[in-house]
Amino acid sequence: MPANAPKPTACLALADGTIFYGRGFGAVGETVAELCFNTAMTGYQEIMTDPSYAGQIVTFTFPHIGNVGANPEDDETAEPVAAGMVVKWDPTAPANWRATEPLVDWLTRRGRICIGGVDTRRLTRAIRQQGAPHVALAHDPEGKFDIAALVAKARAWPGLVGLDLAREVTCAQSYRWDEMRWAWPEGYTRQTAPQHKVVAIDYGAKRNILRCLASAGCDVTVLPATVTAEDVLALEPDGIFLSNGPGDPAATGEYAVPMIREVLEADLPVFGICLGHQMLALALGAQTIKMNHGHHGANHPVKDRETGKVEITSMNHGFAVDSQTLPDDVVETHVSLFDGSNCGIRLRDKPVFSVQHHPEASPGPQDSFYLFERFAASMAARKHPA
Repeated sequence: MPANAPKPTACLALADGTIFYGRGFGAVGETVAELCFNTAMTGYQEIMTDPSYAGQIVTFTFPHIGNVGANPEDDETAEPVAAGMVVKWDPTAPANWRATEPLVDWLTRRGRICIGGVDTRRLTRAIRQQGAPHVALAHDPEGKFDIAALVAKARAWPGLVGLDLAREVTCAQSYRWDEMRWAWPEGYTRQTAPQHKVVAIDYGAKRNILRCLASAGCDVTVLPATVTAEDVLALEPDGIFLSNGPGDPAATGEYAVPMIREVLEADLPVFGICLGHQMLALALGAQTIKMNHGHHGANHPVKDRETGKVEITSMNHGFAVDSQTLPDDVVETHVSLFDGSNCGIRLRDKPVFSVQHHPEASPGPQDSFYLFERFAASMAARKHPA
């Protein structure tokens, strides 16, 4: 560093010994996690509060982070889940009418450790070429870092493979949800005339997914990840929803897959998103694999193989369904146009389907909302067959 450069107050140490210095903001302290990058130009608050980011520090490739501040309406869960944040430029003051506080204050109050002033282009290239690294992130206003200790902590971290994180982010008990999608000028409104009774299994559910279900006419009851099929079916639902979530799907599948297989025997419509997609695939006999650096962003093109339609989607996953392991009775419905990886499946003879991307995140902005409508239509068809 130049002799006259300000003393760094944050340090990002990769397990291979690479060190990035910068300016710390947010909480003071240390955290260890997997490092990923997200290419979205908006939605940093939604990203930081997405339960699917448990166990991960997020590098934002877009430099203007903090420009719209933070507000309670944009949280996807009660508290931030991502372990930390890496940005090119220090967060700016908010310039948006919806902001209620600056992003830095929001991060500090919620205990998130962050670093600015990092060459995020170099860091992103390293992640793409070498895979998502294990890292230690430290913020010390005095700029005192034990580099050897930080690298050792990064190397000692076990990683996400084999790690069940759904247990850590799921709800503690069941609850009802009736809030619908945000709309101008009313904002969030309530579902007052639901047509379908849905049980949503919470592996780390985002609030906007639940809002989309409510907007599709669903009366939603959310249950914890470890719920049994008996508990689910006792509520006599019209359909089952399997939510997004973090961690290794094979680890969560140890208890989730048996439950899903029992529910499938009840011939109810089933819809899954992200981890829920992977859980359904495992229950149907497929396998999942760890990706090199995953898909994280709001500009991912996905092709619907059955209609030819291309959707611009939001994605956040480090594991994927191995399409080569799909059984004969499962159809691959969607694929990524970035790398050809699996992004959707359905059963040939039942209203059971799932997607890897996040249709509720609206980058298209409405390219994928039809999936919620399809789920509602499948429940209506079951209740009122032609």
